[in-house]
Amino acid sequence: MATMTTSGAVILKAGANVSSSLTTEYDDWILMAESAINSLTRYNWTDAYAGLNADVQKVLDDAASCYAAMYAINYDMSGYTSRTEAETMLDLLRDMFNRLIKQLEEIKHQDFITGA
Repeated sequence: MATMTTSGAVILKAGANVSSSLTTEYDDWILMAESAINSLTRYNWTDAYAGLNADVQKVLDDAASCYAAMYAINYDMSGYTSRTEAETMLDLLRDMFNRLIKQLEEIKHQDFITGA
């Protein structure tokens, strides 16, 4: 079961042109995103999630929904007005995800997070 974000947040990030045929894929993509976040930051945020403050939870929500939205766009780009539009969405989401991962993995941010 997904912990860090919801399918609704993923759909919002993927945009209005995301495929309407997607139904159950979101949960799998969210779980993959959570695993990637845990691996990239070398910390199991999923297990610690309930004890984190709201600020940290929102950073994780933002990162997980970005990553899962990239899966949704890659799954079916046919709803977008062009492949360029879909690829631009992917670029924006990737940049946001990388920025958020950088925040989570830097020790000065982790000190703030664990002390918050």
